[in-house]
Amino acid sequence: MRIDQKKLYRYLAIRSLVIQAIRDFFTGKLYLEVDTPILCPCIIPEAQIDPVTAQGCYLQASPELCMKRLLSRGFNKIFQICKCFRKNERESHHLPELTLLEWYAKDNTYLDLMDHCQGLIKFIAARLKLENQIRYQDETIILDHPWQKLTVQQAFDIYADKSLNKALDDNSFDKILSFQIEPHLGNTTPAFLCDYPASLASLAKLIPGKPQYAQRFELYIAGIELANGFTELTDPVEQKQRFEKENRIRISQNKPPIPIPDKFLKDLETIPDAAGIALGIDRLVMIFCDTTSIDDVVAFTPESL
Repeated sequence: MRIDQKKLYRYLAIRSLVIQAIRDFFTGKLYLEVDTPILCPCIIPEAQIDPVTAQGCYLQASPELCMKRLLSRGFNKIFQICKCFRKNERESHHLPELTLLEWYAKDNTYLDLMDHCQGLIKFIAARLKLENQIRYQDETIILDHPWQKLTVQQAFDIYADKSLNKALDDNSFDKILSFQIEPHLGNTTPAFLCDYPASLASLAKLIPGKPQYAQRFELYIAGIELANGFTELTDPVEQKQRFEKENRIRISQNKPPIPIPDKFLKDLETIPDAAGIALGIDRLVMIFCDTTSIDDVVAFTPESL
């Protein structure tokens, strides 16, 4: 059952303020807001995301390909707020049509993105007059204390009932992450879970000297994953190989392969060193509204249409 009309209005008003604050944050840092196509002939081949099709094309799961192509053409600091689509995703924290914020910056790494995340969340909290803290489900998340940062390896060592290597070998990584690790992340301060196994970061650069790990992180608040960022892989040959690997996994799971985005790979030849990140606005608003259901922060749920 949906919340009452009065509460829905209040939550949508907070949503509006959050989105306005996001725009103010990035335009204040001289990022250019861009608007790229939602309906595309090619998308990123990813084993774990099932695309939505329309008119023989794909509804984007992320604006990533087009935004990176803009990077290759000299657009050095860009952001976008847009609708994205993912098939068969419908739970209390999932919508098949979601609103994403993505931003990219030349000469940045995933370490810079972590700093951006801290600045952005603090900026929004200040706009909402929250005094550097977020109250969520009777917990207080402090924003002006050092944010938690731990590697995926450390998280498995501390919280999981099996090793990281074992979880990767028996395909239990996602289950362990969801049920054993995520509930511990971001409950006193926001948390960055970083340095993912290379096999779980198909578009990220590897860590120099540690090629089994990638320069990728996820941001958590109150156990909820909000953002996924990484230092961008800029080698088109390696990127194509990784796309082909993702398609082989899809085929092994009886899923259709996704066409390789050749125009993107061509533009990747001239892309500068950069970093980029996607942040789920619906989930972020859910936290700022102190509600456990993503349904409460959208004007219409899929079932109400």
